[in-house]
Amino acid sequence: MHGALAQNAALLDAVRSGMAAMPGVNCAVCVPFPYLAQAQQKLSGSNVQWGAQDVHQLDKGAYTGEVSATMLHDFGCRYVIVGHSERRAYYGESSHLVAEKFLAAQRAGLTPILCAGESLEQREGGVTEQVVAEQLDALIQLGGVQALRNAVVAYEPVWAIGTGKTASAAQAQAVHAFIRQRVAFHDGQVASGLCILYGGSVKASNAAELFAMPDIDGGLIGGASLLADEFLAICRAGQV
Repeated sequence: MHGALAQNAALLDAVRSGMAAMPGVNCAVCVPFPYLAQAQQKLSGSNVQWGAQDVHQLDKGAYTGEVSATMLHDFGCRYVIVGHSERRAYYGESSHLVAEKFLAAQRAGLTPILCAGESLEQREGGVTEQVVAEQLDALIQLGGVQALRNAVVAYEPVWAIGTGKTASAAQAQAVHAFIRQRVAFHDGQVASGLCILYGGSVKASNAAELFAMPDIDGGLIGGASLLADEFLAICRAGQV
């Protein structure tokens, strides 16, 4: 929950300008609902996509205060994040509800970014794979593995978000490989084409090492995305 019109304008202008020199890098910014119009205005015609940070699971109805996927589509959104760890923790969103939001986004022509990850207690308890599998399997059970054909998965270890801690490249790679293998059990082609991002305190200083891992296809950037120079440095680390 960051941002203000003037602050956003400077950040979006800087990102647009910097990304113009990186045509081979896929980049998107997911902004709070009130700033979608500003993001559309600032980024239209650039190589930077935009999206939202959440969406309601139903297409329409009397749900005051909620935002549907078709509304996001009206503002030119390409992406929407679903199941972020903060939504799961603070608002009690279940994996089934997250799967419903994922499918609602796809029905409206959006590309959902499905977040999955474990807490520090779960990691130390040795149940990381079970936790991530449950979050992933809920979608596969509801929408089938083909739902992942036009989607993104983001692994976000909760213990490495906003704490300054970061999973080592090897730790992150191990979970990314598990996610790909889990999907491959159902459909190898979908698994090989799946974009899996790492979302645990990615910074300019560690991005290159993380992105060099075979199953890490990019990053879901948090606090570092609020600083244009830092964010653009991370994007440069993703250049092939």
